[in-house]
Amino acid sequence: MVIKIKEILVPLDGSPNSFRGLDVAIQMARESHSTITGLYVLGMIKPQINEQIDPLEKMLLERAQSIMKKAKLISAQKGILFFDRTSYGDYGKRIVEIARKKDFDLIVIGSRGMGAAKEIFLGSTSNYVLHKSKKPVLIVK
Repeated sequence: MVIKIKEILVPLDGSPNSFRGLDVAIQMARESHSTITGLYVLGMIKPQINEQIDPLEKMLLERAQSIMKKAKLISAQKGILFFDRTSYGDYGKRIVEIARKKDFDLIVIGSRGMGAAKEIFLGSTSNYVLHKSKKPVLIVK
């Protein structure tokens, strides 16, 4: 069975491993004429519309914007169309949920990110995504 890859989801957290995942996704996107969507998940509950953004959330949103700007630049330099997306909630669950809802063809994720809890071979988020996603997952070390 051949899978036609048109849209690749790349979770990014600013870690070197997440950018290695982006590099692999860029190579794949060039070969398959795909687009990439970078996803930054803020591990918190999304504030209500009228709720004021607290300083921590503001700092995290600025970090997300900075990471996405860097990823977009790297992708553009290689001729790849890059879309950015920020979401709130549990990291692994949101990645799997967004990949399913938006019908991505592939998830390319770094083996370990910035998370505090590290597993022996895989990070806890990449391990979760690998086991829970119905979409194909490529883990980059």
